[in-house]
Amino acid sequence: MAAGHIEEIQFPEWLSNVVLVPKPGGKWRMCIDFRDLNKACPKDFYPLPRIDQLVDSTSGCELLSMMDASQGYHQIMLAPEDRKKVSFITSTGTFCYVAMPFGLKNTGATYQRLVDKIFRPQIGRNVEVYVEDMLVKSKKVGDHVADLEETFSVLRKYKLKLNPAKCAF
Repeated sequence: MAAGHIEEIQFPEWLSNVVLVPKPGGKWRMCIDFRDLNKACPKDFYPLPRIDQLVDSTSGCELLSMMDASQGYHQIMLAPEDRKKVSFITSTGTFCYVAMPFGLKNTGATYQRLVDKIFRPQIGRNVEVYVEDMLVKSKKVGDHVADLEETFSVLRKYKLKLNPAKCAF
């Protein structure tokens, strides 16, 4: 709750179970089992970019910077009427997501649609985006700072945050 991704709820429309998934190093990750909800949802067929085309698009570029969105899905807020559908129960209460959770079958398509829309003027020119991963590419080294500034301006406008540990400039 402290991160702002979930809130307590009294009357959920759909209730999913919590499952613990082992992580490397002996730790556990709390996940929500959305399998039943996913069965009830229509599939969003929005296409992901083809990796081979993204790689080919960097041909001739003198400089590349890679960036990763910090918990990208959690940066997209859910419509209030949809929050009741992504609810789960624990021993301490019933909660719902206020931000888009991991585990829903359409999160990848939804996120890709969003980044395609906000980076539309740059895609193919100086940016490529694959879900949470962004690549700023410059044909000339001297253009790279301006290309990064343009990208950071879009990120600021839409309040999208990066994970510095997964970025390479």
